[in-house]
Amino acid sequence: MADQSIISALILGLIEGLTEFIPVSSTAHVLLAGHFLGFESPGNTFAVLIQLGAILAILLVYFKRLLAIATTLPTSPRSRHFVLSVLLAFLPAALIGAVAHGFIKSVLFETPILICIVLIVGGIILYVIDRLPLTPKYTDVMDYPPSLAFRIGLFQCLAMIPGTSRSGATIVGALLMGTDKRSAAEFSFFLAMPTMLGAFTLDLYKNRNALSFDDVSMIAIGFVAAFVSGLFVVRSLLDYVSRRGFAVFAVWRIVVGVAGLLGLWLFG
Repeated sequence: MADQSIISALILGLIEGLTEFIPVSSTAHVLLAGHFLGFESPGNTFAVLIQLGAILAILLVYFKRLLAIATTLPTSPRSRHFVLSVLLAFLPAALIGAVAHGFIKSVLFETPILICIVLIVGGIILYVIDRLPLTPKYTDVMDYPPSLAFRIGLFQCLAMIPGTSRSGATIVGALLMGTDKRSAAEFSFFLAMPTMLGAFTLDLYKNRNALSFDDVSMIAIGFVAAFVSGLFVVRSLLDYVSRRGFAVFAVWRIVVGVAGLLGLWLFG
């Protein structure tokens, strides 16, 4: 049983890292995979805490750029403008997440059929928007107006529903409001940093009394797997979406959602 749990934790960690930064919903993939693997974690703590591995992956990839922004913050209006935009985009999800944390974790995270339906609907929406002849107005995340960033942050709140995808909601909102595909994906990276750190911290605090040593060991395995697979995705995603867009992710969402519904119907 212990070996099975370790293998499940490894698989789920790989899934987390591979799906966190693409618009397919890492939460949906981890929860559905955990459901069919028979993997249990009190309060779905594992699904959130292994995100730290993915967080560290993106921090490592963007370390030099983050350092440059931090060191020029006192003297560069452009750096201050960018930091303000990211913080404004983060604010809506931070407020809603803090208020509705219990409902999200105890109700929405425990409804696999809802996750599958949202995956399918979100996939259809993403495919349609990817095919629209939109003319981008903003192509550099450093130049996003604060008002635009805040509105993108409102879209991110849709990801409170498992299956929506944090990056997917952010990217769709950004595209509809005039950004190009590459900068939309990159802004979702930067917005992921405070959002995922906030979710990690809140979930760790809420479940501090429920974690056991066994939970910690499985989380560590999932963390390492998420870190390694997350590095691969972050390093390659921007070039991919610049050339091919998001259609493949939309189709993947639909396939996984349909497969999940069939699996729930056949196996419960």
